Amino acid sequence: MLIRPAANPAVSSEPLEVYLIRRNSKMRFLGGYYAFPGGKVEPADVAPESLGRCIGLSAAVAEGLLPSRDLPALAFWVAAIRELFEETGVLMAADAAGHPPDLSEPAVASRVKHCREAMVASARSLGELLAAEGWVLDLRSLRYLSHFITPSSSPIRFSARFFLSRLPPGQEPRLFLEETSEAFWIGPREGHQRFVAGELAMAEPAEYALAYLAQFESWDEVWSHHADGRHKFQGIVDRIEFYGQGYDWATASWKPGKPPWQV
Repeated sequence: MLIRPAANPAVSSEPLEVYLIRRNSKMRFLGGYYAFPGGKVEPADVAPESLGRCIGLSAAVAEGLLPSRDLPALAFWVAAIRELFEETGVLMAADAAGHPPDLSEPAVASRVKHCREAMVASARSLGELLAAEGWVLDLRSLRYLSHFITPSSSPIRFSARFFLSRLPPGQEPRLFLEETSEAFWIGPREGHQRFVAGELAMAEPAEYALAYLAQFESWDEVWSHHADGRHKFQGIVDRIEFYGQGYDWATASWKPGKPPWQV
């Protein structure tokens, strides 16, 4: 989930915005639904050339954050970065000194563009492409948010991890039409209200994520609250579990009183 401070805080009633995409209507699962960039963990995400090119989170710490799964935990962060790059062009990478690529430099922007095109064409994995450029995957721009498992009645089953993502400096998401027909920034409260009004079709993970983010009063508050790296709510089968008290999901607002993390 890409998030950013409101682009025009002087006129916005919300402090932050979320980047929503609309899945191509011809897609086999949730075609035409509004969601966040993402996809499944691929074999290349588990390969040593990918797992070994990560900074910002160790494999040991990742294992402690994501128990009870069959894949190396770090592969979920790798997959999130790869899918985000594939679907939006946003690349969470860094050089040997930990600095992100400067896309204001035409030569660097051209190299990033080449990497995405080669990856989408399945010519090379993201890990291999970054290694050739001398870059690493920068996990510092991701913070874990939630875990959802589809109900048994779903025609396609999956166990999905969701992350909050801040935009790397100098980058903006772009619309690519391979899997997406529409994309835009929107305040989480507005997005949730439009879902309730029947204007934006969403599955539960997107619906609850928007309602959850609507409770925060600033982008900084969102980012700092998730610094512990642990997920804040999960949906298993038809049950939603939220680790907080006093939040009204229906209206995307807190009941009288302060959120549990505010003193």
